[in-house]
Amino acid sequence: MSEMIDKLRNIALSGHGSSGKTSLSEIMLFKAGVTNRVGRVEDGNTAMDFEPEEIRRQVSISTAFHQYTWKKYTVNLMDTPGDQNFFSDTKLCMQAADGALLLIDAVDGIKVQSELAWDFASGFNMPCAIFINKLDKDRSDFSRTLEDIKKSFESPKPIILQLPIGAEAGFKGVVDLVGMKAYIYDASGNAKESDIPADMKDEAEMEHLAMVENVAEADDSLLEKYLEGESLSDDEIRSALKKGTLNRAFVPVMCGSATKNIGIDLLMDFVINCMPSPSDLGAFTAADPDSGNEIQCLPDPDAPFAAFVFKTVADPYAGRLSIFRVVSGKLGSDGNFYNVNKDSKERFTQLLRIAGKEQKPASGAIPGSICAVAKLKDTGTGDTLCAENKKVKFKCAEPLPAMISFAASPKEKGDEDKVFSSLSKVMEEDMALRLVRNAETKEILLSGMGQVHIEATVEKLKRKYNVDVQLKPQKVPYRETFKKKVRVQGRHKKQTGGHGQFGDCWVQFEPLPRGSGFEYVDAIVGGSIPRQYIPAVEKGIVESMARGFLTGSPMVDFRATADDGSYHAVDSSEMAFKIAGSLAFKKAMEQAQPVLLEPIMEVTVITPEDYMGDIMGDLNSRRGRVLGMDSAGKKQIIKANVPMAEFLSYAPDLNSMTGGRGTFSLKFSHYDEVPAAIAQKVIEELKADQE
Repeated sequence: MSEMIDKLRNIALSGHGSSGKTSLSEIMLFKAGVTNRVGRVEDGNTAMDFEPEEIRRQVSISTAFHQYTWKKYTVNLMDTPGDQNFFSDTKLCMQAADGALLLIDAVDGIKVQSELAWDFASGFNMPCAIFINKLDKDRSDFSRTLEDIKKSFESPKPIILQLPIGAEAGFKGVVDLVGMKAYIYDASGNAKESDIPADMKDEAEMEHLAMVENVAEADDSLLEKYLEGESLSDDEIRSALKKGTLNRAFVPVMCGSATKNIGIDLLMDFVINCMPSPSDLGAFTAADPDSGNEIQCLPDPDAPFAAFVFKTVADPYAGRLSIFRVVSGKLGSDGNFYNVNKDSKERFTQLLRIAGKEQKPASGAIPGSICAVAKLKDTGTGDTLCAENKKVKFKCAEPLPAMISFAASPKEKGDEDKVFSSLSKVMEEDMALRLVRNAETKEILLSGMGQVHIEATVEKLKRKYNVDVQLKPQKVPYRETFKKKVRVQGRHKKQTGGHGQFGDCWVQFEPLPRGSGFEYVDAIVGGSIPRQYIPAVEKGIVESMARGFLTGSPMVDFRATADDGSYHAVDSSEMAFKIAGSLAFKKAMEQAQPVLLEPIMEVTVITPEDYMGDIMGDLNSRRGRVLGMDSAGKKQIIKANVPMAEFLSYAPDLNSMTGGRGTFSLKFSHYDEVPAAIAQKVIEELKADQE
């Protein structure tokens, strides 16, 4: 069984959108004999992109999984999304891989998602390799792309293993700098080994020497041998190449074309020869759920079972599918395990292996296996599954923060609960979504990574759960307060056929500092209002302050002091004094200079330094106030306070300003007065909406 673990590879294909990850998956599966044809993204017939939303947009929306066997090695492929709207799934799924293969488009070069994928691999301390793809396309440029890689990814250092033969439409093969051989490919993708073309020999020799020097640095004995002038054998170079890749001493760079099937066999050989097995990576760090002490979980099939769920797929018919990575121990085709996070026992009746859109029965699982089980009652993404007598808990990666929010409402009246419950199910498989029900604005707020992310979610709701949802910008939860201290009388007198109604109170209203809320003071002396009626005055004020004077927004930050009044021995009641308190509040608001308050958000923008000026100017144009700046590596961090009303559409604007390289997060800070000129316009709009 240890040999099976050593011959297992879990590889995440990552990189920016349209770099060719799905196309590379297709040709790998085809060459390994898993599929009998090569699907094309443009035709919507690939094994990895099968959801209707993916086929229509021609982008991967969710990570897809498949498995192939190559030269007696088993490789689990993870085709992760490259679009920024769905990149949170890339982060969550990369944590389950042992190595990352980063694809770079030779036409477009490095893009922001390439940088993010590199950061994820670095954060997981994951061995990584780079494949420069699409060298057969017009305007592709190997040298320019390589320089871009070296400039963007300084550590670990990228080193070249291959050179392209030909360019653009004339691209026909690669030079292997390890074995110093050329491989020329025919139209079917079959390689013919030959000598290096004469016009490339000098360049190949120079790059070979540079590669050998870099590789030798990963092994002290080889470095010593190299420095003494001795030549290194191909086997020694390959051994040091694997060692350096696993230790992240460097990142190997290869090249080819997925759609033309050039260089793919060499890439597949590299995956099994130099990328890590679960045994190579060693122990995963977990925690004892009771003491919090660290526990090392080794990839040992005889150890107690431990795994973590890194993805959930919700299906309205098949139920919830939990996809997990086995860290230690083994599983049979059915059995039990324990969910540490939910403190519950789970039973499964069938172990599954994911193969694109299909789930195939699996006979068992060993350390490193990527498996799935259906219909676990409590388990969700991020949960740890283990043996009940040996509890451990893994810390799973956090999804990326939501960037934009919309109010989601049903197209059919009365379907509010259906919308909320269906969205909750979709959230089980998409951890980047956020869903809250705002009691004040009576809206269901759906938040995600971008507008396309939200729109794709709405399409999925319609397809999977037959729920039609319409999206609107979310309402801003305004507040009202007042600026002037006033003392007013609230008097309610009504005579009917029997007992009348009488309540009379004098209340002083005064503003309080922002964030103070509401205070009620009982200053009645001499029994001018009986004790049992004084709370009724407060209740009348509290009920009335829920709808303010200007826009019907809640009234905040004031003190109400009841200091005098009168009563009638027969006609006074709690209801009468409650109405009197309400009348006092309404009269006071007419005299106390009411003003509109808006929520101010504390915003943190992270951006490359080149875009600082544009971002600062944009924040100022949104009535923002910059609080400070800091740096984190190559990125700059700007903190500012900005009105929420000016920030509802910030995500696409920030993407436009920074070419997708900027990110932001925000949280509520405080309420502040809306400037008079803007307040009048807002008041008119809110009143029009209410009407």
